Amino acid sequence: MLMLLSPLAGAASAAGEAAAGKPVVTLSTAQAGAGGSITVSGSGWRPRTLLMLLICGQATPARGVVGGTNSCANGDGRAVTTDADGRFSRALPVSEPPAPCPCVVHVATATGAQAQADAVFQVAGHPVEPLPAEPAGGRLAVLTDTRLDGSSGLLTWFGAPPARTLVLTVGNLGAGSVKDPVFQIGTAHGVFAPQWDEQQWRGTIAPGKKARIELPVELAAGAHGDYTVSLKYGGKVLAEQPWGVGRPWGVTLFWLLLCLVAPSAVFRIGMAVVDRIRPHQAARTARTARTARTSRPAAGHREPRWTARWRSRMPWRGPPPEPDPVPESPSAAASAPTPSTTLPWFAPDAGPAAPGRLSAPHEDHPTSPTTPGRTGRTSRTSRKGMT
Repeated sequence: MLMLLSPLAGAASAAGEAAAGKPVVTLSTAQAGAGGSITVSGSGWRPRTLLMLLICGQATPARGVVGGTNSCANGDGRAVTTDADGRFSRALPVSEPPAPCPCVVHVATATGAQAQADAVFQVAGHPVEPLPAEPAGGRLAVLTDTRLDGSSGLLTWFGAPPARTLVLTVGNLGAGSVKDPVFQIGTAHGVFAPQWDEQQWRGTIAPGKKARIELPVELAAGAHGDYTVSLKYGGKVLAEQPWGVGRPWGVTLFWLLLCLVAPSAVFRIGMAVVDRIRPHQAARTARTARTARTSRPAAGHREPRWTARWRSRMPWRGPPPEPDPVPESPSAAASAPTPSTTLPWFAPDAGPAAPGRLSAPHEDHPTSPTTPGRTGRTSRTSRKGMT
C-alpha cells in the first residue's frame, strides 16, 4: 500500500509545484535496481537551459541534499537542455550513490540563475539510514526572487568598481531564532568558480518570521562581462542572480586620446629642438649669397648647359646666377638714341649754340663778340695778341 501511495503523493506534489510556477521533476518509476534505467521528465524550467541529473543519497525534497554533491553518483549523471517551452525528458542510468538512502533524483541548472528540484527515488538493495538531525538554530530559506538594485555612474564608465545591492526576502523555517546571520556573497565571472566574501546582516529573525535582506556587492575595478552573484548561508547556496556589466568605454577613449596626443607632443618638442639647433635665417641667406657669387662663371665664359640644369635642380645652392649682358653691335649702339643731358651752367630750357653762331660774351669783354673755334671760344683780344 505504501509503495502505491508514494507515486501518487509525488504526482500530487509535482502538480502543486507546477501550479505555483516552480520547476517540476517526474520519474517513470519510483524504484529501480542498480544497472537499470529510468526516464526523468520535467517542466516549468527556463527555456534553452542546461540541466544536470543526479541520483543522490541522504536527501529529501524538503531538506534537499544534506551532504551536497559529495552524496551523489556524479560519475553516472546526465545532462539535458530544455526546449523552448521549458520541458525535457532524459534517460538516467540507476547507480548506487556514495551515501545511504533516503535518495532523490536531483535536477539543477548548470548555468545561469540557480534552480533545482528533487523527486523521491528508491534504489533497490541500497542501505537506508535516517537523516542527521537538524541544527538547533533556525534555518533560513529564500521566499522571493532575488534582485540587484542600483545603477552604474560616470566613474564606472571610466573604470571605477561596479557596485550593486543584493535584495531578497528570507524566512526562518527552523525552531530557533537566527540572530545576526553571516552570509557569504560569491561573484563568478563566466564559468569560473565564485570568489566568496563574508558579510554579516544585523538583526534577528524569529521562527516562522521573514525579513528583507540587503547586502552590498562590489566587483573589481574595470570589471566587465557576465557575472553571477551567489548567496550562501550555512554551507548551502540560497540564491543566484546574473549580472551583466558593461565595458568601461571611458578607459578605451582615454588610451585612444593618449595615443594621439603623445606623438603630437613629441613632434612639437622635436621641432622646437631643431629650431634651436639649426642656424639662423640670416646666416643661411648670407651663405647662400656667397655660394651664388662663387658659383657664377667669369665674364666672357659661357656656362655649359648641363651645369646650368644641375644648378637649377639644387635649391640649396641659392638662386641661379643672373646671365651676363650680351654686348651690342656697333651699328645697334649708333642707332640707339642717346639721352640728352643738361650741363650745369646751362638753363634747363637752353641748349648749346649751333655751329657758326656767336656765343655769349665773355665776362672781361661783355660787348665783344666771339667767334667759335675748333678748340673753344676765342676772344678778339686774344687773337690780337697772337698776331
